[in-house]
Amino acid sequence: MSSSLTSGFDRRLFLTSLLGAGAAAVGLSGCAESSAATGSEGVSTAPLSDKVPAGTKLKIASYQGVQQLQFRLAKLPKPPFTVSSWLNIGAGPDVINAFRAKSLDVANNAGIPPIQAYYQGFDAKIVAINITRKPNYLFATKPGSDIRTVADFKGKKLAFSQGQAQGVVLLRALKQAGLKYDDVNLVPLTSNQFLTALQSGQVDIAPLANSQAPAYLKQYGSKGAHTITTDVVDLLNLLWAPVSVLNDPAKAAAIAAYVPQWAQGQVWQYEHPDVWNEEFYVKTQNLSLAQAKDITALANKPLFPPSWSEAIKWEQETADLLAEGGFVKKFKVDSLFDHRFESIAAKAVPEEYQR
Repeated sequence: MSSSLTSGFDRRLFLTSLLGAGAAAVGLSGCAESSAATGSEGVSTAPLSDKVPAGTKLKIASYQGVQQLQFRLAKLPKPPFTVSSWLNIGAGPDVINAFRAKSLDVANNAGIPPIQAYYQGFDAKIVAINITRKPNYLFATKPGSDIRTVADFKGKKLAFSQGQAQGVVLLRALKQAGLKYDDVNLVPLTSNQFLTALQSGQVDIAPLANSQAPAYLKQYGSKGAHTITTDVVDLLNLLWAPVSVLNDPAKAAAIAAYVPQWAQGQVWQYEHPDVWNEEFYVKTQNLSLAQAKDITALANKPLFPPSWSEAIKWEQETADLLAEGGFVKKFKVDSLFDHRFESIAAKAVPEEYQR
C-alpha cells in the first residue's frame, strides 16, 4: 500500500466506512486475493436466448424513478418480463450491498462500482455502456470559501467516496492539477452525505452532480458558496448485474430485453428536453424551470458504442488510478465485461447514437 496515502486517514477504516455491512461480512483482509480467484470463474458463456420464459421477473434499480418515467413518457412497449420491483437506489456502495442481499438484479451506475465490487470479491458484470463525453460533475465549495481552482485544493478537506463516480472524478482532477494524495485531506463519505458536509463545513470541497448544484447555490450562494468547473469526465454510464443473475438463463434473457429499452429511454429523454424538464426536474425534483433548463443544457448526448474497447481502456485507467493510490490492487478489468451483451444497446438506437 502506498505510504503517501497513509497520511490523513487510516485506509482500512476508510474502506470499511464506505463499503458497509456487505463488505464487512466478507472481511476486508484478503479481499483483493479472493476477488482475483473468483472474478471470472463460473461465468456463463451460453448464448443469450432471444425469448424470455414466461414468469421471469427482474428487480431493477431506478434512482429517483428515472427509468419508470422515461419508459412511461417514451411510451416504450411493455417488456417481455415482469419488473417485480423498481428500487430507488443509485449510490454504488448501496447497489453492491443490494446485489449481495439478492434484492436487486440489475443497476445503472458509473464505472467505479464494478471495480469496487471486484475488489470486495463480489462477482458482477457490465452488460451495457453509455459513453459520456461532457462532465457530469463539478466541485462545490463550502460557504465562505476562497477556493477558486483545483490547485487551491492543496491542504484542504475534500469529500471523497471511493466506491462512486464522484471519487474518480476527484482523483482525476487532482492528478490533472499535479496534486498528490498526501497534498490533500480526503474525508471518507458517501455522496448522499456531501451536501450536509459542505453546509456544516466538515469539508471544503465536494463533487456534486450538475443536477445538484443549482439547489445548493440557491441556498448558499449568497453566503459565499460557489462552484469550480473542470473538463474532467467520468466516461462510463453503465448497466451491470451479479454473475449469479447472469448465470440464470431466464434472467439473462430478460436483461438482454431490458438493455434496448434502457438505451431508448435515454435517447427519448435527450430528444425531448422540454418535456423532461417539466415532468422530472420541476415536478419531482422541485426545481424551477430555469434551473431545469440549465441542467439540461449540460446534458450528455447518449452514445452506445457497438464495441466496448474504449470503455475497457477507460475502466483499466480508472482501476490503475485507484491502485496507484493504494485503494485497490492492480488487476485486469477485462473480466468485468460480459461480451454477450456488447452490441445490444447500439443496435436498439438510431445510428447517430451508436458510437
